[in-house]
Amino acid sequence: MSKARLEAFSDGVIAIIITIMVLELRPPEGAGLLALKPLLPTFLGYALSFVYVGIYWNNHHHIMRAASGISGSVMWANSHLLFWVSLIPFATAWMEQSHFAHAPVAVYGMALLLTGVAFRIFAACLVRREGAKSELAAALNSDRKTDLSIGVYAVGVAIAFVAPAISLALYALVAAMWILPDRRVAHLANGAGHGQSR
Repeated sequence: MSKARLEAFSDGVIAIIITIMVLELRPPEGAGLLALKPLLPTFLGYALSFVYVGIYWNNHHHIMRAASGISGSVMWANSHLLFWVSLIPFATAWMEQSHFAHAPVAVYGMALLLTGVAFRIFAACLVRREGAKSELAAALNSDRKTDLSIGVYAVGVAIAFVAPAISLALYALVAAMWILPDRRVAHLANGAGHGQSR
């Protein structure tokens, strides 16, 4: 089964998600630079969420290049992943509009947590399709970074009801961990790309 349509569909959905988020950045009524100050929480929330969506797009791109094909379970796992990613704009907007109140920050963390779990499931479906002895399976054999990220999200959600600022710092920490994609998968993806070019 060709993976090109899955990649194109995913790219389109992610592009729409980013567009929805940026629409929340509405220009201020004033003409001076001080008029931008009330928009700072909105901008910070947008920036963090933009980084997260970019991280998922980047890792999705690499893992799909590393895979030789897809299956029905991979298609459904991909849709499941996109469902949770598509809720990031909603969680971001609520968090921004509430000025980072306890419950919205917890919901935002829950959206990140469930997106992380969904990506773990998506990767597992790809590994099952490729085979337990495949190069992709070896690259994702001990995905401790994803498991650690999910654990940090869970802590962030719990702490949000007491100290939302600490939760946001934890969410930002996880984002910083994922700025660079998994080297093993990226290396495998680059090798697949070179093979296709020949």
